[in-house]
Amino acid sequence: MIDVGKMMSLFSSEDEQAWSASLFGLARHHGFDQVLYGAVPSRNSKLETAFLASNYPSAWRVHYDAERLAYVDPTVAHCQNSSMAVVWEPETFGTPAQRQMYEEACGHGIRSGITLPVHGPNGEFGVLSFASDAPPDDGFASAVQHSLPALSMIRDYAFASSLRFLTPRVGQEEAPRLTRRELEVLKWVMVGKSSWEISKITRCSEATVNFHIGNVRQKFNVNTRQQALVKAITMGILTPEDPHR
Repeated sequence: MIDVGKMMSLFSSEDEQAWSASLFGLARHHGFDQVLYGAVPSRNSKLETAFLASNYPSAWRVHYDAERLAYVDPTVAHCQNSSMAVVWEPETFGTPAQRQMYEEACGHGIRSGITLPVHGPNGEFGVLSFASDAPPDDGFASAVQHSLPALSMIRDYAFASSLRFLTPRVGQEEAPRLTRRELEVLKWVMVGKSSWEISKITRCSEATVNFHIGNVRQKFNVNTRQQALVKAITMGILTPEDPHR
């Protein structure tokens, strides 16, 4: 049964700790002792900078982070390219590194689960995983299918209520503000256009295009337009999937 009142507690939580406790309670209500929610402001942000709420065993979290297993984890890769939930099955962990990761997770009581992708309207990306020590058999799959509507709603409420926490983490540079014209020019740089070509497309002089590129380089504190482009993508200002036509 979906209890909207309990989900609303995510919005009334005063801080990250209270918010996490509300999420953990919702997971337990639906039969999952362990849950992990991680989200970043942009899918191009480094996963290490994510806002994270998890009651996974601390030893596993330390190992997972130290070994950068987010870049091995097949559920993360799935969520980056899909909006569909994925139920953990043996074939999910196909490569030797993934199988080793799964075996290590089982040793910490993380044996079965379901991961739901988070894709926000402004490019936010994240995952919400519900896990347990139950065997990943047909019985578990059936129970997950029964709970999926509620778990999907928890995902939506968790994302909407977590936006206040998706601020740059410690060590991240704050993204500079680009003017509309600077952003337009940088988008054309991203698709490989020269200053001369951009000047023809935007109907301004090549000198003006170079002026805007110079401003962009200065705002990013870099020496070349390509370095500025890399920073813009890393900070989520631009995405490679956003062609400028």
